[in-house]
Amino acid sequence: MVNLPNALSLIRIFLVPVIVVLLIPSPRPYDLAAAAVFLAAVLTDWLDGRIARSTRQVTALGKLLDPVADKILIAASLISLVQVDRVPAWMVALIVCRDLAVTGLRGIAAAQNVIIQAADLGKATMIAEVVAVSFLIVNWAPVWVPLGQGVLAVAILLSVTSGALYFQKFWRCFYAAKQS
Repeated sequence: MVNLPNALSLIRIFLVPVIVVLLIPSPRPYDLAAAAVFLAAVLTDWLDGRIARSTRQVTALGKLLDPVADKILIAASLISLVQVDRVPAWMVALIVCRDLAVTGLRGIAAAQNVIIQAADLGKATMIAEVVAVSFLIVNWAPVWVPLGQGVLAVAILLSVTSGALYFQKFWRCFYAAKQS
């Protein structure tokens, strides 16, 4: 049975196609609706963590599902924003590649019964990504897209740094598990 926090992570995943459909239709994207759905999905991220911790429903599934749902939400949103020419593909490629690498390491660690928690820098990265994607989706006036791209550049710096720290943490945990 899936608990409420894990159900919220699944809802976040199911909202992703809705965001994509709202962002890239022809002839006109539905920016405000896409932004509302995106922010609702982000709210499920905040809620699932809060509920899981306050009700002691933190599970191994949740520790793996929550970050995967986050990555799917951000990656699909950013890829859709490339499609509508609001963000350069190279920026999205850096974020998506880092996220896939970290998700792969999480899978390897989990197979060895090692769970590596997200670091504070990873959470800051997610916040920067959410702000950037929100600005890029809303697309109000000529200033929002450059502002969103600027925040996304900060998110890339945080992402690459947190990814390097995650790799370092992975190797320490993996090496320690092998020594046991």
